[in-house]
Amino acid sequence: MSANTVKPLCRASGARCIGLDPAVLSVADIDWTAPWLADWRAIGRPLAMRIAAGQPQPQALSDASLAPVRFVAQTELPAGVAYEAFIRDTAQVPTRDGLHDFFNALCWMHFPQTKLQLNRLQAAEIARDGVQGRRGPVRDAITVFDENAVLIQAPDVVWEALSKHHWHEAFVQLRSLWQEVRLWVFGHAALEKLVRPYKSITAHLWRVPLSVTANELDAWLVQDLSREKLATKPFSPLPLLGVPGWWVANEEAGFYADAEVFRPRRKPIATPL
Repeated sequence: MSANTVKPLCRASGARCIGLDPAVLSVADIDWTAPWLADWRAIGRPLAMRIAAGQPQPQALSDASLAPVRFVAQTELPAGVAYEAFIRDTAQVPTRDGLHDFFNALCWMHFPQTKLQLNRLQAAEIARDGVQGRRGPVRDAITVFDENAVLIQAPDVVWEALSKHHWHEAFVQLRSLWQEVRLWVFGHAALEKLVRPYKSITAHLWRVPLSVTANELDAWLVQDLSREKLATKPFSPLPLLGVPGWWVANEEAGFYADAEVFRPRRKPIATPL
């Protein structure tokens, strides 16, 4: 995890930035010095520069040749054909201009086998239930992972505090242990939101054993992302701007007292006897 800090782009005391419409942002607005982009910078920045200079986004992404798929214009997706099925059958990813699909493509480049696994799982669920059928817990979990997952390697004591929503313990009392924490922002929707950060951005943690190296991570995820595990939705929330070193304002312990963002864990509903 980078120890760099980022100057807030909005009022840190507020849960959201007012007046910032993500729809009007583009790849030219990405701050590549942000610590959450450390793993994406080497590949992403040159691609963003080419797109900002006028090269069509699908072409620029495909020219990078770092993924097992090609990126094609959204218009290549035939009417009535499921997005996931099209990718599976053609090895082509329909891509729109803009940040959301840009970060999705970067994820294909960094985690190609994991993205293929997610596509296989989605396609299998659609084949089982149909495109218009009830999504079910597995498809919901796949979508959550694909859009909003953050991979975390952390000491047991930090993970336990996070999973119990003991925010003060996790971020203040155990702050020195965050030097041993490793994070990868996987979800492309989370990355899109972070282009204009606001305090309430919350991602879904997926724990990775400390023994897994960065080079092994993609292959490990393929094995770990099973239908059975996803059905249990083993996620834990993480307000991203609470990560030490990721936001100047969180250097003050009072930052974590905002219960609208750093929410206590819900108590299970008692079953009447």
